[in-house]
Amino acid sequence: MINGIILNNRILDIVAVSLITAQTLKVVIALFKEKRLNFRRFLDTGNMPSSHTSSVVSLAMAIGMETGFSSIIFALSVVFAIVVMYDATGVRRAAGKQAEVLNKIVLNIRKKEGHVIIEENLKELLGHTPMEVFWGALLGIVIALLFYI
Repeated sequence: MINGIILNNRILDIVAVSLITAQTLKVVIALFKEKRLNFRRFLDTGNMPSSHTSSVVSLAMAIGMETGFSSIIFALSVVFAIVVMYDATGVRRAAGKQAEVLNKIVLNIRKKEGHVIIEENLKELLGHTPMEVFWGALLGIVIALLFYI
């Protein structure tokens, strides 16, 4: 294995580049959509592309290229990536939708009855659409491949 910058580990470098690239793309995409620079997107969850997916897919690809695609550690990393992607499109996305509904209920109660149940809204952008996960996976593959070309 060629040494890397982060803890002398090239695979950690690949994952870090993948994560930072995905988060930076969120800022760029928001700039085109919202017509303003929103650096908060760099730290936010949700949106295009999925940085969680990009990270775990780049990890799996780098491990596969480093240790072989028939290695046990590659198989483990693929299962890990699948769980993360499933969670992003399933559990976390559902939790975001539930937060959206709860925020509306709390707002209605506040308007009608004047009760403040919670001070600030629950975070709604938690998960990802399947397309956001797809683009995150593609980004992770491309970044890992670029390190090995």
